[in-house]
Amino acid sequence: MIKSKIILIVIFTTILSSCNSKTSIQIPQTEIINTTETTTDTLTKHVKLFKEELPTIGLLMYNGVLQSEVIATSDVFSKPSEDGIQLFNVVTIAETEHPITTEEGMRFVPDYTFKNCPKLDALFVPSAYDMYAQVHNHSIINFIRDKNKETEYIVSNCAGAQLIGKSGIADGHKIVTWIGGGEQLQKEYPNLKVQNDSLVTFVEDGKFSSSNGNLASYISALHLVEKMTSPEHRTFVESYLYLDRLQNWKE
Repeated sequence: MIKSKIILIVIFTTILSSCNSKTSIQIPQTEIINTTETTTDTLTKHVKLFKEELPTIGLLMYNGVLQSEVIATSDVFSKPSEDGIQLFNVVTIAETEHPITTEEGMRFVPDYTFKNCPKLDALFVPSAYDMYAQVHNHSIINFIRDKNKETEYIVSNCAGAQLIGKSGIADGHKIVTWIGGGEQLQKEYPNLKVQNDSLVTFVEDGKFSSSNGNLASYISALHLVEKMTSPEHRTFVESYLYLDRLQNWKE
């Protein structure tokens, strides 16, 4: 009986010793290192650094914005040269640092606010289905006016033309808006030279250019990227995005 108790004590002690052993619960160091490396690489390898020597493209955002009109410009200007060299800084700007919610329901976090926005070479002004809040937002209108003083190019897509009209920066210049919206735009902003949106998809007049918006926003972005680089780079971007496939696509 005594022998049995001794044996049980020895077995129990051995189990406790094994459970408390550091070796039994320690994760191999190689696994920890590999996990850390993978996480870091995933977070950083696609980040494009802001380089002060590069032209900066600003994408205005606000709640209800049509995300295709933001993404189209980002798609085009974020593409590198054929040698893999970054050509532009592409930044998003909103009135506050809070995430904005697009018409389609996605949430975007702006890079900058109106107060800390860097100097821009071009500003893209997108649209929403309901522009009332934006047109009556003095902060947005004043931001567009201020950036017009420093930018080389201003681009509006779709009903973004209403913000351009309200700001007054393109008075006397040609502009086009969404299909069906031209007549009202002309009434509200008679100093604009509103083009026939049923016939005109894109128009350029001086530093100002505009499109019907939505996926036609790729046209305005591609036109400007060609102007700021070369026809060869535009062709490369179209191929990069497979837009050449869409141009030849038939149902």
